[in-house]
Amino acid sequence: MGYILAIESSCDDSAIAITEIETLKLVFHKKISQEIEHSIYGGVVPELAARLHAEALPKILEECAPYFDKLKAVAVTSSPGLAVTLIEGVTMAKAIAVALNLPLIGVNHLIGHIYSLFIEKEEMFPMTVLLVSGGHTQVMEVQGLHAITTIAKSMDDSFGESFDKVAKMMGLGYPGGPLIQELAKEGDRTRYPFTVPLAQSSALAFSYSGLKNAVRLAVETASEADYKDIAASFEHIAVAHLIQKLKKYFKTNPPKRFAIVGGASANLYLRAQLEALLKPYKAELLLSELKYCSDNAAMIGRVAVAMYNEGLFTPMSELEVTPKSTI
Repeated sequence: MGYILAIESSCDDSAIAITEIETLKLVFHKKISQEIEHSIYGGVVPELAARLHAEALPKILEECAPYFDKLKAVAVTSSPGLAVTLIEGVTMAKAIAVALNLPLIGVNHLIGHIYSLFIEKEEMFPMTVLLVSGGHTQVMEVQGLHAITTIAKSMDDSFGESFDKVAKMMGLGYPGGPLIQELAKEGDRTRYPFTVPLAQSSALAFSYSGLKNAVRLAVETASEADYKDIAASFEHIAVAHLIQKLKKYFKTNPPKRFAIVGGASANLYLRAQLEALLKPYKAELLLSELKYCSDNAAMIGRVAVAMYNEGLFTPMSELEVTPKSTI
């Protein structure tokens, strides 16, 4: 029986997980969020996030000591993310590897989100995946760990990032996704006729900068009483943009198995609209548990098990942070 210890520090969540290699059982998982510390700034402050990781990760690691003698590898998010926060996790992973004489596994955070679907479960491929997070919006065809093709991605702001920025415009705080979702529940989704981005474009791509600017103009002339309608109208159009482009893609590539992953995949309105979109295709819809939608170490550990089983280790000298990497 052996375990993999996984570390996640790509943004503002400090997390460590321990996964049993043979059974995929998640035997330990703890995450310390920095949302309160960053909320007063309306977004993540990288240097502050790095300092908080330096405090939180060692505290979590202390709780993992009972598993040290059965560890077979140390995994860590090495890309993409904030450089100063990725460094905190990678530095810790290297220190553990040296101290316990263990191999290292560098994990791409985006692949981690895909594998959030398989925490304590076997893999299910192939599938079409929509990744929606604070930093990324993209559609991928996933045949397996080594066969991931990006079909469409954002030209500017991501789906999740646009929610954070709209929330900041309204002075709601951070993170914006849950706050906008809650406010939108009481709003009129048709009151503000925002334009669906790229509606006339044949391109398979996403863009949220124009919608974000339209919301900014609406907020500037609105009262706080109007915010619930702005939030509802924004959420409606932001989701409609995704649905419109997926419809276009599905015309030539009808889905058989479809998944939505990433922090913003927790948005219930988006989930409902996707369920409706997929119904005519009778496609299987895969969803991560809500607790695993946002950044976490359990998903990094799950990828690491797949990599460990294939002997995909990262030499110490080659494990470096790559903030802008993609898949």
